[in-house]
Amino acid sequence: TGRPGGARRPPPWETVDAPRDLAGAIRRAPPGRPVLVDCLTLWLTNAMLDEEADLAAEVAALLAACAAAPGPLVLVSNEVGFGIVPENALARRFRDEAGRLHQRLGALADRVVLVVAGLPMTIKGETQ
Repeated sequence: TGRPGGARRPPPWETVDAPRDLAGAIRRAPPGRPVLVDCLTLWLTNAMLDEEADLAAEVAALLAACAAAPGPLVLVSNEVGFGIVPENALARRFRDEAGRLHQRLGALADRVVLVVAGLPMTIKGETQ
């Protein structure tokens, strides 16, 4: 399965490691099959640390792939903007880029749920 967590998932689950080409992995998902992305902030870290990456283009590709996902899509991410302002420039840029990414994906999403202390709070869409 590629990583330890995958061993706990039931047999129909397929684990795909896509540390850089997340948009491609979403586009290649089988039609109708749910996709769980865990996690966006790790993908963003990888993209930001790749000196050859065009972050704006990669974010645009990710947004397009999410909008055209061939099945249900669940995106997991970390909220990093609730704390103090980071001291170093890279950490501040990461916080800002993550916030913008969350805003743009949230605008596309049918439902947004923020989980705090294990309690889900629906920010957008229907509660279940």
